[in-house]
Amino acid sequence: MARFVRCLRRSVFSISSPSIAYRNPKIGLPSNQNPKFLISRRCLSSGSYVSEMQKSAFEGNILRLIRNEIEYELDHSPPLQLPSSFGPFTVDERPGEQWISLKRQFGEKEDIKIEATMFDRSVPSSKSTSTEPEYVLHITFIVNISKAGAGEAFEIMCSAWPDTIEISKLCVRKGIKSSPSSYNGPEFEELDDELQDALYQFLEQRGISDELAVFLQQYMKNKDKGEYVRWMDSVKSYVERK
Repeated sequence: MARFVRCLRRSVFSISSPSIAYRNPKIGLPSNQNPKFLISRRCLSSGSYVSEMQKSAFEGNILRLIRNEIEYELDHSPPLQLPSSFGPFTVDERPGEQWISLKRQFGEKEDIKIEATMFDRSVPSSKSTSTEPEYVLHITFIVNISKAGAGEAFEIMCSAWPDTIEISKLCVRKGIKSSPSSYNGPEFEELDDELQDALYQFLEQRGISDELAVFLQQYMKNKDKGEYVRWMDSVKSYVERK
């Protein structure tokens, strides 16, 4: 997309208003016509024509750049078909959005829902150097575990790195709306080490493990490509619309 923006900035249109040469306005004019009025009307008509030409050329150039960008993406790194499941979880891609949803039932009472973002930030990799920087992409996902008949839900905020998950926060949500002043507990890293390990095992029993992190990283790479092409196509359709 940065390449697209740079191309737009470099695009220079050389269309200029053509000079309008008028003959002596008094020659051949009926006596009841005002020559100044006719010249003004001709200038206005010519200016509108040039303006339409400039607008058409500008839109045509945008469309050309967009088509080139879409063609490049589809030819060099086409998005793959996104899977509709991960283990026991069903996946809702939610086209056009920056989130996806994963759902499953665990046992007889638990309903588990995971809301995961597309890549939301990055950090320098341990392999990164001053001349060749490398970055690790980060995904935020929220695990919501509810039980039938209960008015509360267990909510765990996590990070998905390329090959591991990381818990950052957990709390118990009471009802659909929680008070902004509710106490949501300490940061996860402040908990006892054994309790931290037990909570990771709790998630792993429900299929939320490092394998999920690997899946989300691969899934979001393809979703990112697909959303980009979809967005470019929407821009193209808008410019083409008369």
